[in-house]
Amino acid sequence: MAKLVLVRHGESQWNLDNRFTGWVDVDLSPKGVEEAKAAGEALKKTGIEFQSTYTSLLKRAIKTHFTMLDTMDRLWYPVTRDYRLNERHYGALQGLNKDETAQKYGADQVKIWRRSFDTLPPLLDPASEMNPANDPRYSHLGKEAMPLGESLKITIDRVMPLWKNEISARLKKGENVLIVAHGNSLRGLVKTLKNISNDDILELNIPTAKPWVFEFDSELKLLNDQYL
Repeated sequence: MAKLVLVRHGESQWNLDNRFTGWVDVDLSPKGVEEAKAAGEALKKTGIEFQSTYTSLLKRAIKTHFTMLDTMDRLWYPVTRDYRLNERHYGALQGLNKDETAQKYGADQVKIWRRSFDTLPPLLDPASEMNPANDPRYSHLGKEAMPLGESLKITIDRVMPLWKNEISARLKKGENVLIVAHGNSLRGLVKTLKNISNDDILELNIPTAKPWVFEFDSELKLLNDQYL
């Protein structure tokens, strides 16, 4: 049985500060580093070996991935870093404190921005220093491809070609795959894997640095899934 393990990065500094993060490249908090080590220890105990591993292009996922593999003594695993696994781009909300934003715009409006399936957040000013079009890690994509804000639907649409064209093929060949990414990009994968509706996916919350193991048969039928 092929296994897919999904891990949301450990707590970031902006998770701790209760700020919208999105594509801003925020580091792990000290707690996040310890969470990543614990995730590595939990995965090491399973004895699962991975033929492929993936992360986003954001350091909180990259460092969680590295720390896990270091803990597992598996730094030699091959890794693919892909922007399509990045977190949802929260537009002009990025960097803002969530509680203060709710006080300014109202809790109902902020809930819509955060939880609606297809509602965009306020878009980022293209002149902002947080515009990914100015970031060299995305230069190969072209400025016109860089988002200034994404709904959950757009985030899922970004992630799914990677799943359909690459990751699922590896699983069908019997490879075990590890993905270390973000709450919203991983929700896109889980939505497909577990056939979750557009409404129900909004209530799914993936905890930080807790490995979620999915097992498939040779036809990529999901047999079972569980957190370690």
